[in-house]
Amino acid sequence: MAFRFGILLGVRFFPTARQIMISGIAAAALCGGAIGWTAPPQAGAKSSPAAKAAQTTASPSSPASHSSVTPSQQTTGTSTPPANRAGLNVVVLDPAHGGTDPGARGTEGISESDEVLQFAFATKRALEAQGFQVILTREGNDDPSFDDRSARANAQRGAVFITMHIASTGLTGTARVYVEPDAPATKNIAGLIPWDRAQAPFLSLSRKLGDLVQQELSKRFKGSPDTLQTAPVRQLRTTAAPAIAVEISSVVVKERAELDRMVPGVAEAIARGLVAFRPTYVVPSNSAPGGSVQP
Repeated sequence: MAFRFGILLGVRFFPTARQIMISGIAAAALCGGAIGWTAPPQAGAKSSPAAKAAQTTASPSSPASHSSVTPSQQTTGTSTPPANRAGLNVVVLDPAHGGTDPGARGTEGISESDEVLQFAFATKRALEAQGFQVILTREGNDDPSFDDRSARANAQRGAVFITMHIASTGLTGTARVYVEPDAPATKNIAGLIPWDRAQAPFLSLSRKLGDLVQQELSKRFKGSPDTLQTAPVRQLRTTAAPAIAVEISSVVVKERAELDRMVPGVAEAIARGLVAFRPTYVVPSNSAPGGSVQP
């Protein structure tokens, strides 16, 4: 029988490398664990607005949200809101590119950074209808850094991360899911995990999530693969949560309407994949600083 654990991750900055330090472990008899951290700041630089938001955002499973009604509250007629579901609560959606980075460019003046926003907005609505809290890494034509985007997910408890792209090639009307390739989790004797290897402990969960979403996409879009693929997607490796990339094909279409017609199906597929994944969400943890990952 698999045990559920929660881990509390604190981030420290070192002049030579950004590393994640496992500062403590708390076993929790909950469906899924609790994970929270703040992103390491750039040396000598101010925190960006996105990073500040990530650091100050209250997570749905924070201790304050689990308060119960006291006898005095019952007699006075006051009450507190019910606690949110333990485990998976938050989905961080990352519309790729933005700002001075338009991403792939296609026919009819299509740019990936603009087009992917409508996919993200529709997916947000579909996920919220299923009871998820959804955070977007951008909602307009801005371009958060890779670290800022990861920080939005890494600051949450009970989260998954989905970065969304539109390809410049590929069979039109198809969609693919990518996860990071296998990579050993690297840490030193003090339990430090390099910032750019944050995804390593979550690869198994990422594959499970990716397979479920890819299965839903293949049902809706003929020609899409039945199973996920691996690729070194830059945005995934610094994310300490189950993380996948969804890529839609393609910006090179005869008419923009061909992409527009895919929006509802992509949103529904991602939402259904997340619903199927939610009961199996378990956060991996380390038995002790410098120890191995526990089930």
